[in-house]
Amino acid sequence: MSPRLTGGAAVVLPESAMRDILEVIRSRHSSRVPFDAKRRILDQDLQLILEAARWAPTAHNMQNFEILVVDDEAILAAIGAIQAPPSQTFLRENYDQLSFSEDELRQRKTGLLASMFPAPWRVPKARPEDVLDAERSPGGSMQTCPMLLIVLYDARRRAPASEGDVLGMISLGCVMQNLWLMAEALGVSVQILSALSGAPAEDHIRRILGLPAPMKIAFACRLGYPTAAPGSYLRVRRDIGDFAHHNRYGRRAFG
Repeated sequence: MSPRLTGGAAVVLPESAMRDILEVIRSRHSSRVPFDAKRRILDQDLQLILEAARWAPTAHNMQNFEILVVDDEAILAAIGAIQAPPSQTFLRENYDQLSFSEDELRQRKTGLLASMFPAPWRVPKARPEDVLDAERSPGGSMQTCPMLLIVLYDARRRAPASEGDVLGMISLGCVMQNLWLMAEALGVSVQILSALSGAPAEDHIRRILGLPAPMKIAFACRLGYPTAAPGSYLRVRRDIGDFAHHNRYGRRAFG
């Protein structure tokens, strides 16, 4: 049993609960397959996902986010139809992080397999201009889904003396993690859609959803239940001994 202090009182967590939390963390993944558009997210599940986001830690408790729940079929279709090619910067930097075999990925312990991306992107050293037409629409990656959560942030709501609002960005990451882990625990699949937060996609979404000028899209995520089994792919992480230091940088004593 492990004690935890809450409001001055010690709460004892069973070891099984800690194992369950770690299992949810390990099993969390991005689901890139189509979802069943007719199978709705249960109201009670949505409430739990939003409650998890509500209790995300935010710098100075600024709670610098709003969440727009989109489940209207016409609006989802309009967002899915947005045309937005990936930037050359994304393609170039993405190539730097790709591995083109499982052996290479196991050795690197970071990044992704090229096979997870559209076929034109899987050619080592391909020029970004050669693949710009491979996937023009974020809707192509969004595919079908019954619900989209769009997490907005207001840069005016920021922690004191946070240069570049770094602490605000960290806070938004905590919101993402909380809602994602709760969805995973409930058996709801998630895919984060970062393409919707950049121009020109964000400009189109701003008009479709009537977003006020101060609000920016931090990220969006599609929620649902897959209509097909997700493809299996190698997942890697660095060993603890690769990133944990003890008392002085470079002194490896863990893992």
